Amino acid sequence: MNEVQAVRALVRSGGRAPMSWSDRYVALFGLAMAVAVLAQPIASVLATMAGQADPSRLGAGVALIALAYAGLLSLARTLGPVALPAADAAWLLLSPLPRRAVLARSAVILLAISSLVGAGLGLALLGVLGAPDQFTPRLVTAVLLGVSAAVGGMAAAVLAQSSQHWDSWLQGALVVLVVVAALATVLGSGPGRHLLVAVADAPVSLGAASTALCGAVTAVLVRRAWAALGRVHARTVLAASTRAGRVAAATTVLEFGALTWIAEDGHWRSRTLRSRPWPAPLSWPAPRLLRPLSAPPALAWQDWRRLGRRPGRLAALLAATALPALAARAAGGLSPVVVILVAGGALTAAAACTTGARRDGEDPSLARLFGVGVRAALTARALLPMLLSGAWLTLALAGLTAAGALPAGPWWLFGPLAAPALAAGALRMARRGFVDHSMPVIDTPMGSVPMGPLVWAMTGVDIAALGCAPALLAPAVGPSALGALVAAQALSGAAVLTAFLLRARRAAAGRAHLG
Repeated sequence: MNEVQAVRALVRSGGRAPMSWSDRYVALFGLAMAVAVLAQPIASVLATMAGQADPSRLGAGVALIALAYAGLLSLARTLGPVALPAADAAWLLLSPLPRRAVLARSAVILLAISSLVGAGLGLALLGVLGAPDQFTPRLVTAVLLGVSAAVGGMAAAVLAQSSQHWDSWLQGALVVLVVVAALATVLGSGPGRHLLVAVADAPVSLGAASTALCGAVTAVLVRRAWAALGRVHARTVLAASTRAGRVAAATTVLEFGALTWIAEDGHWRSRTLRSRPWPAPLSWPAPRLLRPLSAPPALAWQDWRRLGRRPGRLAALLAATALPALAARAAGGLSPVVVILVAGGALTAAAACTTGARRDGEDPSLARLFGVGVRAALTARALLPMLLSGAWLTLALAGLTAAGALPAGPWWLFGPLAAPALAAGALRMARRGFVDHSMPVIDTPMGSVPMGPLVWAMTGVDIAALGCAPALLAPAVGPSALGALVAAQALSGAAVLTAFLLRARRAAAGRAHLG
């Protein structure tokens, strides 16, 4: 017991100095300024929520909120959520101090973050359901319901970090949320729409009762999560702290590419992979004339195997094809947000299977040991991004057509025709280097813009947008020129991919000459 008291005294002696009156004044003044700046935008948003909700948008809006809540729970489960700074994780976590006292500050931070996120979810729910009467009680009920749901979900994530049993329950809750989103979509677009309308027009007393029930469940979860802090395993907290430290370091120095490596390495580090034979076309002894042609597909096969070993990622990509249709139905038609979702989703699907090209770009010496040319390797590696992005875009465009956001026509043809340009953009993104922080900072009317992160972010997106320009212009032009735009998309997609492959070969030859 004396050792524990000595450690506590040492921690207290090295703690922060108490806040002075000037520190309190600065904090209160900053809070008052934030309230003054945000008061008018928040009041404008709240004014648009009063009134009857559009029945045609209820299903899509509820589905998006359920998916957003599921995404937040999944993010909390992935990040930890309980983590410590590097110094506390190295010295205090394994010390004789009570673990709950060490993790209490992190728990309070998680409580504050989940409360703010829950308030946002509550406002989004009110915006979807509307407030036909008694706006203030409905606003308070929606905010309290969102806060209770977010805090309860964060408490469940804390319990999942300390117990495998709770982790299984949390995974089941994520599946239930996805099913709820699917049911809301079906009900919102079918004869069951009156059920959602009845929920939106429910009396305030029923909403208050639901909020009270959710609050009671949240209180139980928070109490159990607080008790679980004392017995959470040190290795899980250390892993979460290391992961959070890497993410914070990558964000601070604006090296966003490191975030994907952190997620990728963290996924494979704890898994034992079984060895399986190569497919028959790659395992057969190739004839002498065909051996140069068999090396690039064998090199690119690792991307196929990596994607096949992650069926959850494939399922998530397949489910994400419904997001543009949901967003279009919630917005009442095609909007810039929907177009961004379609373009970003297709490029994300292409970039999800370019890990091999990225490793080759970051370690050229290892890539040269394979004895495969740059253009041949990139050509082989482009096949999987083309297939995946083309399939994703085809399904997304078919969903938009079925939802009525696009007029009748063969819009799905843009999916396979835009796939070469998307693959070229994804491969270019995979081969980009680190952020060049030596680039200048440009002053604009909206503030200073550092060119280094901007150029890094636009690398790959530029040629994908150039190759997909006909597809991006098609919704604005309309179905009258659809045939000409389809033909132009076929030419631009193939031209961009061909130019990228030729330029990659010349750039590699130039680097080899300089070396």
